[in-house]
Amino acid sequence: MIHRMQPEPLPLEGITVVAVEQAVAAPFATRQLADLGARVVKVERIDGGDFARGYDTAAQGLASHFVWCNRGKESVALDLKDPRGLDVVRRLVADADVFVQNLAQGAAARLGLDAATLCAEHPRLIAVDISGYGPSGPYAGKRAYDMLVQCEAGLVSVTGTPEQPVKAGIPAADIAAAMYAFSGVLAALVRRGTTGRGGPVEVSMLDALAEWMGHPLHHAMHDGSAPARTGLAHAVIVPYDAYSTADGGRVLLSVQNDREWRRLAQQVLGRPETADDPRFATNAARVADRERVDALVAEALGALGTDEAVARLEAAGIACARLRDVGEVAEHPQLAARNRWREVGSPAGPLRALLPPITLPGGEEARMGSVPRLGEHTGVVLRALGMTDADVAELRRDGVVR
Repeated sequence: MIHRMQPEPLPLEGITVVAVEQAVAAPFATRQLADLGARVVKVERIDGGDFARGYDTAAQGLASHFVWCNRGKESVALDLKDPRGLDVVRRLVADADVFVQNLAQGAAARLGLDAATLCAEHPRLIAVDISGYGPSGPYAGKRAYDMLVQCEAGLVSVTGTPEQPVKAGIPAADIAAAMYAFSGVLAALVRRGTTGRGGPVEVSMLDALAEWMGHPLHHAMHDGSAPARTGLAHAVIVPYDAYSTADGGRVLLSVQNDREWRRLAQQVLGRPETADDPRFATNAARVADRERVDALVAEALGALGTDEAVARLEAAGIACARLRDVGEVAEHPQLAARNRWREVGSPAGPLRALLPPITLPGGEEARMGSVPRLGEHTGVVLRALGMTDADVAELRRDGVVR
């Protein structure tokens, strides 16, 4: 008889998270926790909720940012300016393992929901403050949106073409802060498991993105200059760029060493004489004569269709990639082959969503719950706190909850 092993439970099963959150940084962090099994209670404003709900209507009438960052959560809509609404949050926090907030600087402290205050009241609580620039210093009270922090952290200065700096096409500062908040919570949970104590976790968007600037930052600090903006090309490796193909596609290739250059010259470019030509034989020489090298590669790939160009490069052992647009990524053959897509529920019906990148073989699959409508779980959550139907009705009547 074959005995099938039961899958291991999700690692955050039994953990309760309360989040007073908005936009991307905190919601993306808490979504990771929800995917790994935590119960996440999302506290939203009664007048429209998390303002990311209104960014666009691209996801079948729902906002794409909100759909991305908020699946698997319970939405509770409260007026925190009313003492009764704030009391609900305090009661939720009293039974929670983790609290996360990314309100405007100073707002959480005025409500008594900052990490220091809450952890003093609840020693086992892990409380996370996510801010733009941190709680002190000259920028502490400065408004911090993703693109502003990208500018302050220098990311924009190293992204783009020689003529034009550009922002990253994704909210890099928000995502960086979210992932450090997520990993900070996990680290704090491990520490609590050994000491029994929680404690504050502090993450700023600037700190997070400045860390991600490691290579250009160290280059500038120690060499005196930042790497040049080179578009899709590499500042110090040649050839390492995107080249057009005969059918309108573009293929990026990367030659990491001189052995690879020889293979590229002989097997793809059809120019074996350049393999050991001193003008091209070393990376330093190729960087010095970048335009001539790029012209050779562009001429060869420009005569090939995209499929053939990729096939020849791969046969020669040259690293390469197709330049796909976002629509093509949604149909990427590798994601399809590895069965990475699922459907999640939403007020607009089923929506496609990627499995989270963390895979735990032998364990339960990530819990990809539905995207909640505003206040969908208010009644259930309040009743679980011991309120009666009459209590809930009174709060709704007075505009304290939705």
